[in-house]
Amino acid sequence: MSNFKFAVDKNSNVLIFQQLVDAIVNSISQNQLKSGEMLPSVNQIMNECQVSRDTVFKAYAELKKRGVVESVPNRGYFVVKNITKVFLFLDTFKAYKEVLYGSFLKNLPKNIGIDLHFHHYNIDVFEKIILDSIGRYSKYIIMNFDHPKVQKIIKKIPNDQLLIIDWKINSEENQSAVYQDFGEAVYSCLKTNADKILRYNKFTLYYPEFTYHPKIIINYFEKFCAESKINHHVIFNSEQFIIKEGGVYLLVSDRTLANFLDQCAEHGFEPGREVGVISYNETPMKKYVKNGITVLSTNFELMGQKAAEFVASGKPVQFEVPTSLKLRSSL
Repeated sequence: MSNFKFAVDKNSNVLIFQQLVDAIVNSISQNQLKSGEMLPSVNQIMNECQVSRDTVFKAYAELKKRGVVESVPNRGYFVVKNITKVFLFLDTFKAYKEVLYGSFLKNLPKNIGIDLHFHHYNIDVFEKIILDSIGRYSKYIIMNFDHPKVQKIIKKIPNDQLLIIDWKINSEENQSAVYQDFGEAVYSCLKTNADKILRYNKFTLYYPEFTYHPKIIINYFEKFCAESKINHHVIFNSEQFIIKEGGVYLLVSDRTLANFLDQCAEHGFEPGREVGVISYNETPMKKYVKNGITVLSTNFELMGQKAAEFVASGKPVQFEVPTSLKLRSSL
C-alpha cells in the first residue's frame, strides 16, 4: 500500500474527482507513487476525505482510461505506468502557437503529460507561476520575453530540465534552446526576395505600440532597405498606418493585418496588385485569405517537434529553427 494522501481543496473551482485525478498523476510524475504500487481503496478515500463513492470511482475510471492505473478484482487499483509531467509556459495562445502546441503534443511519448500555462508578458505572473512549479515537473519548456528579471527567475530551474523556446533572449549558453532568429534571418529572407519588394515604390514596417515582437527586426529591416536603396519607413502609431497605392507593408501583428485588409476593401485595392503585404508568422488560414497572404515565418511545427525531442531524450540542445518567406499572391 502506498503512502499517498489526498486532501480536497474546497476553495478550488476544479471538480473534486479531477482534483483526485491530478493529485495521483502529480504523485506518479514526482515518483512518489511508483509502478506496481497499490492506490488507497475507494472506501479509504471516501472516509478520509469525506467524498462520495461515485466521485472516487469516477476519478479511478478516468485514470484507467488513460492507462495510468489498472484494477485487479478483489485486490484494488494499482499504478501501471510511470508518468513524466512537463511544464509548458507560453506567452499567449495565438493561431501559430496552436500549431507549435499541436506539434509538441503529437511528438511526445504517450506517458508524458503537459500542464500548459500563459504569462502574457506579465513579469509578476511569470515569476509566481515558475516559483510555484519548481520541483513539480521533470522538464520546463519556457517562452522567455524581454524583461530584466527573467534571467534570474529561470536560473532557479536546473539546466538539465530547462528548454527555452522561440526567443533566446535572457538565456545563457549552457541553457538548452530551440529558437528562431528575428534579425539576420529576416534580413536574409528579404534579400532573397528583393526583386519582388523592389517592384513597389515604398516599403513600410508597421511596428505597433501594443506588440511585443523583438525590436531587432527594425534594425535588419532598415539594413535591407538601405542596401537595396528602397524608399522605406517605420511607423509605430496606428494613426500613421494609412495604406497607399504602390506601397508594400511588413506587418508583425495579425491585428494590423486585419486593419490592412479593411483598408484594402475600403479603397478597392487588391493585395499583390495595388499594394503588397508580408505578414509575420504563418497561421493555417493565411494561405486561404485573399488568394494567399505572403508570410515571413519560422517553422512552428518543427519547433514543437524539437521541443518534444528534448523532453523525450533529456539531451541538451541548441537549435535554430529556420525562417523562410512563403511567397503568395499578396506580394
